[in-house]
Amino acid sequence: MKLKQISVFIENSPGRIFEVTEALGEAGINLRALNLVETSDFGVLKLLVSDVPTARRILMQKQIPAKVNEVVAAKIPDHPKSLAGLLKPLLKARVYVEYMYAFAGLREKDAIMIFRFSDNDQAIKILEEQGVVLLDAEAFGMLDSEGAEAADRF
Repeated sequence: MKLKQISVFIENSPGRIFEVTEALGEAGINLRALNLVETSDFGVLKLLVSDVPTARRILMQKQIPAKVNEVVAAKIPDHPKSLAGLLKPLLKARVYVEYMYAFAGLREKDAIMIFRFSDNDQAIKILEEQGVVLLDAEAFGMLDSEGAEAADRF
């Protein structure tokens, strides 16, 4: 139930996000979820896309550094304390959130959270034991991203 995510490292300068999104759009790649975190000099754009290997190849050809890593997507009820309830058993097991972001766009009344855990495999096991619905690549309209590991080696 892990998803391949692309982390794009971009200069904090006008037009850089446009350059990334334009290149991906021209290649027919859909953005499924994204998060941008910035500092004064650079930003990290985290993307779930419809075709991870192609997206990474396009970005690298444009000399835009991009790294593929794994994240976990969980569907949680959209009400107070849902996130805390999800995190509590992970905390007890000493599995920590490295980062997370919310995703909007599915036609459901649940919240979708994207997580990078200190141990994604252990987190998946704990979440499944708790009955948390985890989403796979198909739920996001992503190609099976098995080829992403090979793309990350180039």
